[in-house]
Amino acid sequence: QVQLVESGGGVVQAGGSLRLSCAASGHTFNDYNMAWFRQAPGKEREFVAGIIRRVSGSTYYADSVKGRFTISRDNAKNTVYLQMNSLKPEDTAVYYCAADGDSFGVRIGVRAYNYWGQGTQVTVSS
Repeated sequence: QVQLVESGGGVVQAGGSLRLSCAASGHTFNDYNMAWFRQAPGKEREFVAGIIRRVSGSTYYADSVKGRFTISRDNAKNTVYLQMNSLKPEDTAVYYCAADGDSFGVRIGVRAYNYWGQGTQVTVSS
């Protein structure tokens, strides 16, 4: 069983920054590609950023966040982070951490991910 727990959400003004954390337990963290997704009210859950397993650290981003968000992982702490800068009101959503132990590379579809956190709310005010 894999447990993912997100933290770091909150309310911030447009242009501000937040850092989300996702602590993982119950599995070999290095074996999993990790990703952040988000879901706004009335919209489908969408891929935000992903980072490949082990030490290569290759990262992938949705076009909407490229240049503003940075995903990273600390394998010693079993934690993945999402640094969000220059936040916009359209970034408002519940942000979810997800783990994929089966794919060779980072996938952008929700069905590729075996495990999900409970989500953390990010609200960006204009």
